[in-house]
Amino acid sequence: MKKKLVILSGAGISAESGIRTFRDSADGLWNEFKIHEVCTADAWNTNPTLVNDFYNMRRIDVLNAEPNRAHIALAKAEEDFDVQIITTNVDDLHERAGSTNVLHLHGHLLKARTSREGVGSLPDYLVEPFIVPVGQEGIKPMQEASDGHLLRPHIVFCEEDVPNMSNAIDIVKTADVLIVVGTSLNVYPAASLVWYVKDGCKVFYVDPTEDLDVALSFPCQHIKAPATSGISKVLNILAEGNFNVNKETKT
Repeated sequence: MKKKLVILSGAGISAESGIRTFRDSADGLWNEFKIHEVCTADAWNTNPTLVNDFYNMRRIDVLNAEPNRAHIALAKAEEDFDVQIITTNVDDLHERAGSTNVLHLHGHLLKARTSREGVGSLPDYLVEPFIVPVGQEGIKPMQEASDGHLLRPHIVFCEEDVPNMSNAIDIVKTADVLIVVGTSLNVYPAASLVWYVKDGCKVFYVDPTEDLDVALSFPCQHIKAPATSGISKVLNILAEGNFNVNKETKT
């Protein structure tokens, strides 16, 4: 039976495909846009056109990007492991690379959903026909869902519940190996997932930062590298069976 390999990926893995992150100190989107104007339920209720324009722009960026070596390596890892990817990213680069089991915690840019009140906490509405694909044309002004309510981006806005969080916890609990890549683990509740691993789970943290406090906060092996080279290093370690998660290691 294949070992269960769970990946928790964040914006850093897609940044190497040219997709801007939200919080990067130099080029982060929140340096250019005010979060409360484009990524909250209040923003949507106040100015849905502005919110749609913001995500339509981001959608084009995603469609113009390509999966990088990290995405492709994780897809290829399905040959040797039972791989499940949990991502806070809202792009489709994991899927385009060939990964077949991807759980999106914060939604999906290439989908839209009804803005019916309460939809974020009602799983019955998080299925077709209330979620529809959206291409490069984006969400049009005043475009309606099948229930007569406005279409909104299929994105978990700030301060909204994360409907897939309980599913993510269940997945992490089954992991034999957990790889955390491209995330600072500063955004909750997703950051709490590392604490749900079972005893004996091997945890790798891929991040290029030299002095990384988070790597000391839970048992892990710190691979000091960007996502593309770091994922390759982790997979090589797993192939060799040479790893120790009882101490923090920089490679």
